[in-house]
Amino acid sequence: MRKQLEFLYDFGSPNAYLAHRVLPDIARRCGAELVYQPVLLGGIFKLTGNASPMQTMAGIRNRLEYEGLETERFVRRHGLQKDFRMNPHFPVNTLQIMRGAVAAQGMGADIYRAYVDTLFYAMWRDGRDMGDVDNIASVLENVGLPAADLLVAAQTQAVKSALLANTENAVERGVFGAPSFFVGTELYFGKDRLRDIEEALGD
Repeated sequence: MRKQLEFLYDFGSPNAYLAHRVLPDIARRCGAELVYQPVLLGGIFKLTGNASPMQTMAGIRNRLEYEGLETERFVRRHGLQKDFRMNPHFPVNTLQIMRGAVAAQGMGADIYRAYVDTLFYAMWRDGRDMGDVDNIASVLENVGLPAADLLVAAQTQAVKSALLANTENAVERGVFGAPSFFVGTELYFGKDRLRDIEEALGD
C-alpha cells in the first residue's frame, strides 16, 4: 500500500509555493501518493490565534532578515532562482482563488492539477495580483482552463462550505499555519521539514 503525503496549502504563502515545487519529486522518490488539500490560511489564523510571520516577527531585530536568508538558501538548493520572486502585491486576499481550488477539485484531477500549478506560478513567479477577479479570469483563460465555470462554481454555497470544512478540520488535526503536511497522522509544518517528511515516507 502506497504511503500518502498530504499537503495543506494556501496560494498566499510563498513557502507553500516553494514546497509545491519540491514535493512532487519527493513523492516520486518515495513512491508516495501526493494529495493537495486547499485551506484558507486567514481562517486558520483566526481559529488558532496565530498571525502571519510578517506580523509575528515584526519588531524582532534580525529575524525577518534571517527568514529571507533561509528562503534564498532554499531557492538556490532547489534551482528555483528563475521561478520565484516575492509578489509585489503581497499580502494578497486569496479567498476567491482558494474557493476556486475547491471548485477545480470537483472538475477532475487534470483540471485541479493545472489550476494549482497555474495559480502558484501566477502568484510567485509572475507576480500577478490574484486578489483581482479580472486577473484571475485572465490567468485561467491563458492556460485554457474553464475560467467562467470555475469563477461561478467558486461562489456556490457547496464550495464555500467545503473550504470552510477543510480549514476547520485542519485546525482540529493540529494545523496552525501553512504549508502543513501529514504523513499518516503525523503533522509537519513548514518547508524546512521536507527532509523529515522524506525520511518518514521512506521508513
